[in-house]
Amino acid sequence: QVQLVESGGGLVQAGGSLRLSCAASGSIIRINNMGWYRQAPGKQRELVATITTGGSTNYADSVKGRFTISRDNAKNTVYLQMNSLRPEDTAVYYCNAEVKRRVWEVFTLYWGQGTQVTTSS
Repeated sequence: QVQLVESGGGLVQAGGSLRLSCAASGSIIRINNMGWYRQAPGKQRELVATITTGGSTNYADSVKGRFTISRDNAKNTVYLQMNSLRPEDTAVYYCNAEVKRRVWEVFTLYWGQGTQVTTSS
């Protein structure tokens, strides 16, 4: 089994910063792409940022220049540094990872349980 555990969420004032972490554990041979998504109340889950094994990144327009995604392949961990936070960034943040558990298996997408980020005005 594979588990993704997020940490680092919380309450912050507008303009503040938070750093989210997501560690993958379990039976893992390789992790391909990793990413962060968010879901605000009453809205659909949306992409925040993704990162490939080689470090190529992709960001939603709404977070470009404020958020930075990174990963530590040795620790199977992905991070999201969030600066200049705004009230509209308030949401539950989820990480995901494309994981191969066995050599003969295809990559399977796993999700974390989510961590709440709240930005007050």
